[in-house]
Amino acid sequence: MKHAIAALSAILSVVAAQPAAAAEMKTILVFGDSLSDGFMLQRSEAYPALLAKKLHAAGLNFQVTNASAAGGTTEGGLERLPAHLKRRIDIFILELGINDAFRGLPVDQIQNNLQQIIDKVKARNPMVRIVIAGMQLPNYTADDYVSAFGKMFTDLATKNNAALVPYLLQGVAGDPSLNLPDGIHPNAAGQKILAENAWRVLEPIARELAVIPSASEGPHR
Repeated sequence: MKHAIAALSAILSVVAAQPAAAAEMKTILVFGDSLSDGFMLQRSEAYPALLAKKLHAAGLNFQVTNASAAGGTTEGGLERLPAHLKRRIDIFILELGINDAFRGLPVDQIQNNLQQIIDKVKARNPMVRIVIAGMQLPNYTADDYVSAFGKMFTDLATKNNAALVPYLLQGVAGDPSLNLPDGIHPNAAGQKILAENAWRVLEPIARELAVIPSASEGPHR
């Protein structure tokens, strides 16, 4: 009888431990436009999927969700965001704004929309870590708009205590061998470099979060 009870206790212990183990997986939400969506490529070739592979190879238990949309704008992002706030987010990678700039939207308005997105994510996930993917406009002219747009991402990162990928397209922009024929969107080789640019910033954050309990669970319990 004692052996039966001991065996039952061991089984119950394993079963009880399973939900806790499952809860250890943390989440990363990538919220961007065609650059993150992997325009004209397989989703598996886009840098968010490549980041997921890097995390797995590093033994870091994260689920990466790519919630990006080709042609995405900051206003569109605000409209799309609520559907993604129903689940916990531990790391939020924000890559939006360049399409707004191509349309000539005032930088202040772009920044305000991005700040609203960040605020909404933080409201649902108070301990979320924010990663902002910085962008630059082609330097056709060194005018005030181009300068203000590039500086906006640094300002947002500073204000929100967020990590900053200084320029997501570093090493890719302007290189025909790393872009599709449109000269704007990275090809599969270019996406690999985007993944490296993002990984340099993401890796230390992911390693830090991997050793502490999920910090963003509160409002979702």
